Amino acid sequence: MPISLQKGQQISLAKEAGPSLQTVRMGLGWDAIKKKGFLGFGGGSVDVDLDANALMFDASGQLVDAVWFRQLQSKDGSVRHSGDNRTGAGDGDDETITVDLTRLPASVQTVVFSVNNYTGQNFSQVDNAYCRLVNTQGDQEIARFNLSVQGDHTAMILASLKRSGNDWTMTAIGTPRAGARTPTTCPTSAPTCKTDSGGMGCKARSGRANPYRPFPLTQRTVPSWLFPSRKAATSP
Repeated sequence: MPISLQKGQQISLAKEAGPSLQTVRMGLGWDAIKKKGFLGFGGGSVDVDLDANALMFDASGQLVDAVWFRQLQSKDGSVRHSGDNRTGAGDGDDETITVDLTRLPASVQTVVFSVNNYTGQNFSQVDNAYCRLVNTQGDQEIARFNLSVQGDHTAMILASLKRSGNDWTMTAIGTPRAGARTPTTCPTSAPTCKTDSGGMGCKARSGRANPYRPFPLTQRTVPSWLFPSRKAATSP
């Protein structure tokens, strides 16, 4: 039975999924916001675009690689993104990130999953938002984290996978972050454009520029307690 994770809770993947665990998938799901019409009829819906990210760190807390909508695969191919879902339409996971634990470089000690709301609504407004961790062998769900009850912010550090000998420990982090606005806009001639500004990206829909930029993909976005060695190195 999958565990419903609470903020700060840790689980051993080997204990929950068995020592033969090789590949896990982080699934992110949500629904469009339903608008209320007159007397409850004909309200329609508002699309929501959540973006899943995976950040890979070494033992000292330095960012090694990142997978997100602009880079759908890590440099070594061990981490893969399913692609950008911009509406939340359909059942089940809307975006997934698959991690082959057996192929991760030895230098990668921690994988951190984060999510940002590209369209800018806060999580309290988004219906049925969740993330879950799945053992791809048998498609068995290991743990789940409810995002829709997480408050009035637009980005979050979801969870981490950290090496522990031959095992991996998953920690539900649930640390909120605020998304950022940028004055940079995309050319209206392209249905999808991406501009690079310090690792950020921009998407434009239907010829309209969207000034919302994704969650920063840097080590500064991650709680320092995940990397005690980094904290010690920066202490006076």
